Amino acid sequence: MGLSTSTLKFDERVKISSSDKFAQAAVAKAQDTQMDKREAARDELGNWQEWRDISESIRQHTLKYLPHYLTEFSDNVAARGGHVYFAKTADEANAYAKKIILDKHATKVVKSKSMVTTEVDIDPMLQTIPEMDVLETDLAEFILQMADWDEPSHIVFPALHKNRDEIQKIFAKKLGYTGDNDPVNLARCARDTMRKLFLQSEVGITGCNFAIANTGDINLSTNEGNADLTISIPKTQIVLMGMERIVPSIKEAEILDNMLARSAVGQKLTTYVTFAGQKADDESDGPEEFHVIIVDNGRSNALGTAFESVLQCIRCGACLNVCPVYRHIGGHAYGSIYPGPIGAVLSPVLGGYEQYGDLPYASTLCGACTETCPVKIPLHNLLIEHRRVMEDELKHHHDGAFVNFEMDAVAMGLGSKGLFGMAQNMAGVGTKMLPSQKEITVTGPMFKYGAVRKAPVLAKGWTDVRDLPVAPPAKAQFRHWYKNRSKGGQN
Repeated sequence: MGLSTSTLKFDERVKISSSDKFAQAAVAKAQDTQMDKREAARDELGNWQEWRDISESIRQHTLKYLPHYLTEFSDNVAARGGHVYFAKTADEANAYAKKIILDKHATKVVKSKSMVTTEVDIDPMLQTIPEMDVLETDLAEFILQMADWDEPSHIVFPALHKNRDEIQKIFAKKLGYTGDNDPVNLARCARDTMRKLFLQSEVGITGCNFAIANTGDINLSTNEGNADLTISIPKTQIVLMGMERIVPSIKEAEILDNMLARSAVGQKLTTYVTFAGQKADDESDGPEEFHVIIVDNGRSNALGTAFESVLQCIRCGACLNVCPVYRHIGGHAYGSIYPGPIGAVLSPVLGGYEQYGDLPYASTLCGACTETCPVKIPLHNLLIEHRRVMEDELKHHHDGAFVNFEMDAVAMGLGSKGLFGMAQNMAGVGTKMLPSQKEITVTGPMFKYGAVRKAPVLAKGWTDVRDLPVAPPAKAQFRHWYKNRSKGGQN
């Protein structure tokens, strides 16, 4: 899987996702539910905007002094008997992890939920090791594993696109489950399977929400306790972390944990907030061998550029939960393990414009993602910057043919008072001549004159997925109204 989740073109992915009505309904329900929970949790904290300012300053400070804090963290891990490896690429990260597992002759590996392990494609690597049993221990990730390693559709709720009936069939096929589709019973089936492998596990693999520079600890936030078992039972621990996921001390981690939980799932804190590292001599559990793989994998592409602030991300998924585009097309349409607004910004940074250049255009630029981000990443501005880079520097869309002609024609119309006035006068008549839409899905004064059902080819993408208001007649337009008012008229 890796960063990419599909080989199809963006338009093809959108078409497939748009036909999945269950996934669309599930996303809409999740967005609405999380909106209420998230806002309540933030209001309870109080002074939310001030907390955002503090969190932004923590992340920006860390990025400014990133080499210093990474070195400090590495030194402190080593001082406690652990090991740190800096991986420039996904292949380097996988090779190091594979060497550890082979040196231990391990065949039982358990993993907790981690975006970066999916990003570097560690699961296929593990499956190349003879006699290897690997277990995803997060319930949602476990479901996707049982579904033949299906792709995640959300950063926080990866199996959002699966319903209970599908999960029942998957468990029946893969686990011999004979019960009903009650989520409680399905979860018990998963737990029974997991517990057996937990107790047999030789190596545990986790991600890292935040790494604590001045102690050499890692910080994990979970709701199921699976990460705690992944850390405490196996004798060998492998942690994969994006190189930006670091804070100076536990003080900053506590603040960001608070912001993460409230933004991701609408809780004060997740059920388990864990700080762990190399097992100390006086501890009864924990890893006897502790490895941290610090992953670049394209992140350094953002440092010192207009896109550096995307590395402030704490992976809460709040931007997905307010995005109208994500609501309509779901996670799989993005073709990246990072969907939604954050994915539309981050994926081109990590994977390049050739593969992910469509994503910055999958946005209304409404700015809701920027407003909800707990660390104040200017997401919609970064989407605009991606578009600018592609248009002005890379010439990805200005190909010197029809697009240039189209833009030149629009510029001519907008720059000429006579042509602009003519277009205004003709707009009402012109749109009325197009096929009308009887049932309008969005209400409001702009739809007083109806909606277009089928626009010409240049606007076809709009009417395929939303209502296009019919332009009002010239005398009902604002400019006519304002001109009349300025002359003393009443309407």
